[in-house]
This record gives sequence, C-alpha cells and structure tokens, in this order.
Amino acid sequence: MALEEEIRAVEEEISRTKYNKATEGHIGRLKAKLARLREEVQKRASSKSGGEGFSVKKSGDASVVLVGFPSVGKSTLLNSLTGTESAVAAYEFTTLDVVPGAMEYKGATIQILDVPGIVKGAASGRGRGKEVLAVIRNADLALILLDVFQLVHHDVLIGELNDAGIRVNSRPPDVTIRKKPRGGVSINSTVDMGLDEDTIKTVLGEYRIHNANVVIRENINIDQLIDVILGNRKYIPAVVVINKIDLADKYTLKECRERFPDALLISADKKVHIEELKELIYNKLGFIRIYLKPQGKSADMEEPLIIRDGSTIGDVCDRLHRDFRNRFRYAQIWGTSAKHEGQRAGLDHMLYDHDILTIILRR
Repeated sequence: MALEEEIRAVEEEISRTKYNKATEGHIGRLKAKLARLREEVQKRASSKSGGEGFSVKKSGDASVVLVGFPSVGKSTLLNSLTGTESAVAAYEFTTLDVVPGAMEYKGATIQILDVPGIVKGAASGRGRGKEVLAVIRNADLALILLDVFQLVHHDVLIGELNDAGIRVNSRPPDVTIRKKPRGGVSINSTVDMGLDEDTIKTVLGEYRIHNANVVIRENINIDQLIDVILGNRKYIPAVVVINKIDLADKYTLKECRERFPDALLISADKKVHIEELKELIYNKLGFIRIYLKPQGKSADMEEPLIIRDGSTIGDVCDRLHRDFRNRFRYAQIWGTSAKHEGQRAGLDHMLYDHDILTIILRR
C-alpha cells in the first residue's frame, strides 16, 4: 500500500472511531502512526525536491513570512509594506520564488518574505510546498493572509502547517521524556492528567520507546504528546489578516469580524489599514529598545538598539560584533532589569525595554 493510501486509511479509521476512555488508547496509537507516516511523506518530498527549501538569508531585526493561497494578494501587500517590487498579476502562482523586502518601523528593520502560495497538499510536497514550509519554519512571525471572499482557506492553511509540524500561536508542552536502558516507562505528573497511563505508554510504544521517565507538568492531549516525542515541531506566533476589503459589502465584512474577531481587515491594493498592520507586526514580534552607553560617556537616547523580548547581554554582544562575546568582561545596567543603578551583570542577564547598557571588554 502506498504511503498516501495508508495515511487515508488511518485518517478514515480515526474519523470512524468515537472518542471515549475505552477507545483513547486505540486512537492514540492511530494518531501516532499517522504522524509517523506523514513524517515519512515529508522526507520523501524533501529528497525529491533536492533539499529543505529556498535559500533565504535572514536579515534585519526579525523576519515575517506572508502565508496564503495563490492570488490572495501577498505580493501586493509586500509592495505596500516595503516598497519592494514583487511581481503582481491577476492569476495564480505569480510568485515562483522567495521575494524579500525590508520594512522600516519604529527603528526596527523587519524582513518581509513573499513566498509562493500554499495549496492543499503542500505538506506532502505539492506546489513547491516543502520549500515554502521550510521558509515558514525559519520565520519569526507568520502573517496568514486570507481573501475576504475565501475565509474557508484559513482552516486549510492551518491544517497544512500542522501537517508540516508548524504550530502557530502555541508553545511546546511542558513535558519531559528521558529514555533509559531498562525499567519500563514511569510516568510522573504534577497535574491531573487528561490521558491515562496506558494511553501514554501505547503512544510511546508506537515510536519504540519502552523504557523512559516521563514527567508531565500540564494537562496535554494525544497530539501534544506526539509533538513532544517527535521533538521537531516549530512553534511560531501568527496573525490573521483579511485582504481585499475594498471589494466586499458590509455583510461580508460583518461575517469576517464575527468569524475572526482578532483579525485585521485591510486592502493591500488601496493601502487601507497598512499602518495599523505595521504596528500589529511590530507589537507581535515583541521588540524592546536598549540604549547603549559607552564607558564614561552619556547614553545614546536617540537611536536605541532594537532587540527581541527575552534577549540577553550575550545576544547584544553577538549583534554588535562577532568578537564581543569572547572579549566580554562585564556589563553595567541601568533600568527595569537592574536591581540597582549601574548593576554589574554577565552575558546571561536578560534585558528589559528601555534598559541602558554599558559593555566592558578585555583589551
């Protein structure tokens, strides 16, 4: 049986099986098998395409990838956000490669990537899907662009991303699995589990894990358990943007707002709400501003260094010069992250918005 046929057979069996405690272990085994088969399909698609994806060098302070079906308006949006001339036409598959652009906003340089449109079956390699999904995996933010008249595409896009191991607007489950040479599977949990131990052991067994210590610190489902076992899932933030509102009537717009209350409605062609979109992208990326202060001098409060929330002094050293980390002696911090003004800190110190930073290097 071909892999695609085997996948369909497993999917059909899952859909036919009513979920309850009695069938939980069986469904868990089927879902684990399904995930394993999809991994095999993706590996074959990658080998046929000759690699993992388009060659795209990340630049700027963060990268955003435009995700959507063909002809949803990604190229027009790229032009509106950055001024980059990406080919625009009224037919599908205009963009056949990755077109990068740079958006300057509030001192940050944000790379915007226009990739070929995703089609159903992209996770299996259809329509250069493998290459496109590889670019998405490496981005800092996915902008899911929908046609105002094709809202149904949202579920298809999320499905393709999920099948490719990309999880949007979620985080890795707080679960640890440590394999051991013998002793069977031991399960410890700090919360009331939704899954019973037999189901967990069944899913682990599908991946030939028969000896392991499992620690569960949050209530998870079968799919999340499989994600932890595979260990290759990519978790990225995403925003939903609905395009072409200039062509829609008030009833269509009302439906958009009801179905996607958190989405931003725009017209890339007419440049409606483009500034609001820039602000949304900036905020979603979680930028903070750090002011550099040369030793013995005043801080430069006019041009802050833009970095991502959660960055450390070591990350700043890497941004400033490739040799700074090796020559680092200590840093001084003024601001919210400091316990006192001018606190000495090391490379692992996490910085907060509006901190003032002095880096002292060995000569």
